[in-house]
Amino acid sequence: MKRLISVNEFFELQKSDKKVVVLDCRFDLMNKTYGIDSYKEGHIKDAYLINIEKDLTDPVGQHGGRHPFKDRDQLKAIIESFGIDNDTIVVTYDDGDLQGAGRLVFQLNNLGFYNAFVLDGGLIAYKANGGQIETEERKPQKSDKPFDVKIDTSFMVDMEYVKSKLYDENTIIIDSRSHPRYLGLEEPVDKVAGHIPSAKNYFFMDNLNVDDMTKSSYISDEKLKERFKDLDPKKEIIVYCGSGISLMVNALALDKIGIPYKIYPGSYSDWISYDENKIATVEE
Repeated sequence: MKRLISVNEFFELQKSDKKVVVLDCRFDLMNKTYGIDSYKEGHIKDAYLINIEKDLTDPVGQHGGRHPFKDRDQLKAIIESFGIDNDTIVVTYDDGDLQGAGRLVFQLNNLGFYNAFVLDGGLIAYKANGGQIETEERKPQKSDKPFDVKIDTSFMVDMEYVKSKLYDENTIIIDSRSHPRYLGLEEPVDKVAGHIPSAKNYFFMDNLNVDDMTKSSYISDEKLKERFKDLDPKKEIIVYCGSGISLMVNALALDKIGIPYKIYPGSYSDWISYDENKIATVEE
């Protein structure tokens, strides 16, 4: 499925007569005001700011992880408030790391809305290729057309499902966090260090072309195929991270090279919320 849009494709959309809504998804887990501060400093022309922590995340409970998906009815209302209806094309962007922008697209997919795309290269590519920046804060108006929801969970799995697939020969579980966190050598956020048993480690940052995102956030498709060469697309692939945000970078990478997968939104922080769940700390 195509979930990424190039900056040139985005420019063509901007020039078309299609209804396009652009959402700024920049955020920083360690700096709660980063999104609004960055938006005020400059954003894509006509973009609206969406708050990852407030608009896309439910309050943390006993289970569900540190960033549980927003209640669907509440998310529907939030999406509608941006003037989005079923005839809208939604383009999301961030600084090029694709975490916040990817998270929103997958949550829109969960509502059965697939006319949503992540801007590849984010604001970096947009600015580098002549995109217009503004500082005016845009105030959206609700569309007079309906935004109909048809819930789609076909690409998502929960804790019980993951648990049933541990060491299953037809399943590959991917941990998207850094290697030290995967091995339990360090854990800056969660209360227990380690990984879900049988998971393989593919650090999400290793997908990114951090030295030059002027054309794409990602390394080349050839390098991505080499990186994921041990994945058998005939097997079921499940992707997770710490709290359901950075996994989106691996997921979008798999989209690029045509490998199907499912995501575990609750991720490791949900997994460890169940005391009976086992933790591994060795390479698998």
